[in-house]
Amino acid sequence: MRGALSWPFLRLYILTLLYFSANSILNVIIPLKGAELGATNTTIGVVMGAYLFTTMFFRPWAGHIIQKHGPIKVLRTILIFNGAALILYTFTELEGFIVARILQGMCTAFFSMALQLGIIDALPDKDRSQGISLYSLCAYLPGIFGPLLALGIWQAGDSSYFTVAMVTIAILTGVVGYSASIDKKVAEPAPGQTEQGATMLGSVSQLVKNPYLCKCSVLMLAASIIFGAVTTFIPLYAVQINYGNAGIFLMLQAGTVVLSRFVLRTKIPSDGKWRSSFMMGIMLILAVAALSVSFSSVGGAAFLYVGAILMGIAQALLYPTLTTYLTFVLPKTDRNVLIGLFIAMADLGVSLGGVIMGPVADHFSYSFMYMICAILGVTMIIFAYERSKKSSAGLR
Repeated sequence: MRGALSWPFLRLYILTLLYFSANSILNVIIPLKGAELGATNTTIGVVMGAYLFTTMFFRPWAGHIIQKHGPIKVLRTILIFNGAALILYTFTELEGFIVARILQGMCTAFFSMALQLGIIDALPDKDRSQGISLYSLCAYLPGIFGPLLALGIWQAGDSSYFTVAMVTIAILTGVVGYSASIDKKVAEPAPGQTEQGATMLGSVSQLVKNPYLCKCSVLMLAASIIFGAVTTFIPLYAVQINYGNAGIFLMLQAGTVVLSRFVLRTKIPSDGKWRSSFMMGIMLILAVAALSVSFSSVGGAAFLYVGAILMGIAQALLYPTLTTYLTFVLPKTDRNVLIGLFIAMADLGVSLGGVIMGPVADHFSYSFMYMICAILGVTMIIFAYERSKKSSAGLR
């Protein structure tokens, strides 16, 4: 096989699957552990949000470092710190989880940027969207089995199972990561490229100044707030619904993401053109998903699971579509850093989904909180609209 499905890239996808397996377990264990210890939704949201808030902070810097030193060197270094973070979870309580989440967030910033930028640089234009989609697919694949495994570990009441899971994932990720490779002829930065790129502080201003980056970042930020609210509070919300099960919800959501990204990977635009109807359709699906989850408190588990499927479809299409679009319209000299800023907005959104929506759930209800998410999704349908126009080739 060639292109995005060749063996070197398949090995990167396997590494991605292993790396994010830990988080699919932690996303269930941490809220349940917090509730057991008497923590409020606000506290649980802060602990969960610390992970991607840290990731957001380090992503632009990660893009700059990777552009300078290449993805493989960075990847092999960061896997050591990731292993330490996973082991830290096994012998600490909620306070220690915050430290582990921060360390893991830093690792994820460098890990995901190294793999995504390596894939973007190593693949030809026609295969770029497929490579990004397959990476994203493998990042979500653990969400199919991880939540059910986490619930099994939790219900067993034996902490040794959790320890074995974290240590095993840390070891396997390190072994596969150190054997991974990316074609150095195309993946290494060109001589002098880092000096030509914008400075880090100057690049942050592009979130406002660059219309393409601004539009994509706002859409990703808003959508990620909804995704974050679901990830953080579904383990606690599902138990309030008749026949509701957080493991089934997260499994359906992740399974839909995986299936949709594989089936629709060739349908994602890979030509640098903005398609308003396509993006508005994605945001409509997301808004209906949040509304369905909200209504499940009255309508029952059927609405909860329909919301999971619709949420998965929106997740499957949104991120690779926006990322692929940006790889065409952003200036090449600064592309790695600017894409890092865009992904940082996704991280910020997921973090805010826990931090902001936690107090809303505390003062009102989970159902009301997800209704707010649905309203946010509707506003993004309008924001996604844009009159048809050609992307500026001068920005490449």
